[in-house]
Amino acid sequence: MSMFENPRFRWRETYFVLFARQNRPAADVVQSALARLDPDFRIDAVRLDDQGELESLTLLAPGAYSALDICYLEGEDVVEQVRELQQELMHSTLAKEDHERLRTLAGCDARFDVLHFEEVCDEQGEEVDEMFDPGALILVLQELCRLTQGVAVDPASATFVT
Repeated sequence: MSMFENPRFRWRETYFVLFARQNRPAADVVQSALARLDPDFRIDAVRLDDQGELESLTLLAPGAYSALDICYLEGEDVVEQVRELQQELMHSTLAKEDHERLRTLAGCDARFDVLHFEEVCDEQGEEVDEMFDPGALILVLQELCRLTQGVAVDPASATFVT
């Protein structure tokens, strides 16, 4: 079930982890790597495609009062979006380390969409008074980049993340 369907959570933002399709990690590798990041993380709603590859999963991060939907995409739409992103990034001021990330984008034809959700109420429907923490998102983006040898991007601002 997508977190969009869960009234306890509200969508905040979406990030991309862009990478070369041949670097797509196996579903069990992704699940175990994400589970090792924090003992409180819960992985749910894992969906595999016909070849047994990861299509999507949901990661619940109770301590961060957040959840993530992670979905895999590949193909021409991703390639076109990478081209557009490269153009935007080339016309912006880049930090020294971002030039290498920009070169990495040239070989990207796959991505993980990482949709970030904030927990707004508990299981009883009571409003959550705790502070929303983006730490889980950052950990997951870093791990997905490591697994795929990819780069994390905020598509809304056309900037590199982590």
